[in-house]
Amino acid sequence: MATTKLYLENIEAAYETKFSAKVIKSEEDSIVLDRTLFYPLGGGQNWDEGIISGPNGSLDVLEVRGRDDISHKLGINHQLEVGDEVIGEIDWERRYAHMRMHTAQHLVSGIAYELFNGVRTVGNQINTTHSRIDFNPISFDEVMLSELSTKTNEIIASKHEVTELTMMRNEINSIMPPERTNMDLIPKFIEELRVVKIGDSLDLCPCAGTHISNISEIGEISIIGKKSKGKGTQRITYELSNSEFLREKSSKII
Repeated sequence: MATTKLYLENIEAAYETKFSAKVIKSEEDSIVLDRTLFYPLGGGQNWDEGIISGPNGSLDVLEVRGRDDISHKLGINHQLEVGDEVIGEIDWERRYAHMRMHTAQHLVSGIAYELFNGVRTVGNQINTTHSRIDFNPISFDEVMLSELSTKTNEIIASKHEVTELTMMRNEINSIMPPERTNMDLIPKFIEELRVVKIGDSLDLCPCAGTHISNISEIGEISIIGKKSKGKGTQRITYELSNSEFLREKSSKII
């Protein structure tokens, strides 16, 4: 029985922070739940942290991993058993930082593709205080980085909505070049994908991460570093300022 990923139900689900669940597997230092809001490490995005409360009290969630069965690492002697009912609560500040950073990454990658002759995103790492994107082939200079950040901030100010939908592979490829969406790197037997869309046609990208509902929540992006990774690949690092359009978390239990 795979874990139901509550954070994937729609864009708004990423703003939920509390949920009820049942333990379906218990190991020495971790548990698997039948449903979860905790995002596991994957797609360049770091895992959620928070607490899980059960019959014997509350425990910190130290690490979250997995694709089908989502494992929540709690530490040795957590005392939770199969069948126990629990309440989970994610660390909202960490989650929201990842949401803003991840949507910013989609935006920067798409804009870079348009500005710099179809440069591809070949890697990314989403963290709370700063994040990075690897591009290839390119050699950024200061003028190019300034153009990239200026254009990104102009578009952020336009307050486009972010939505998610399910699309077929050929439909995605008819809207965006596969080199931009990295569809050509996704196994061909996968025909149906979850897609994150910015605006009407500003950006479209297959993704299983958590995202904000409007790009105005990103704030202002600042590119704070670049580094050569060899073979035509360069890494940029960026951070975000606070936004006047930040949203609050949902506090109900789902």
